[in-house]
Amino acid sequence: MEQVTYFEDYEIGSSRLTGGRTITETDFVVHAGHTGDFFPHHMDAEFMKTTPFGQRIAHGTLVFSVGVGLTATIINPVAFSYGYDRLRFIKPVFIGDTIRTRTTIAAKEDDPKRPESGRVIERIEVLNQRDEVVLAADHIYIVERRKQPA
Repeated sequence: MEQVTYFEDYEIGSSRLTGGRTITETDFVVHAGHTGDFFPHHMDAEFMKTTPFGQRIAHGTLVFSVGVGLTATIINPVAFSYGYDRLRFIKPVFIGDTIRTRTTIAAKEDDPKRPESGRVIERIEVLNQRDEVVLAADHIYIVERRKQPA
């Protein structure tokens, strides 16, 4: 869905929650193939039985990718991603866990390089089925300001 939202329209504290997605063994295998990360923490069930986790854990980058992908239901044509800050893998995600993402507008600021735009910082929290935060990051958007009459 496309929804035009200018810099001035963002409200600090507003939030939304995505639908969920269950992480599967196929996700582990495909992600390992894409990234080349075949660490035993993700791929060796027998090894992981000997660790405090007791089972394989999802790649942090897999959780990040799926968590961010879940938010891509609203397309804002006057905004683009500037990147991510403060990415943290807080709790492990296991095969069979269902994750969803809560986004909250945390801050707005001027963009020193682009006076016609501002920066919107959206806090991303990926939650598991127990509503525990498993990943957090700040997503920075560059967002156009409303055009001022000449």
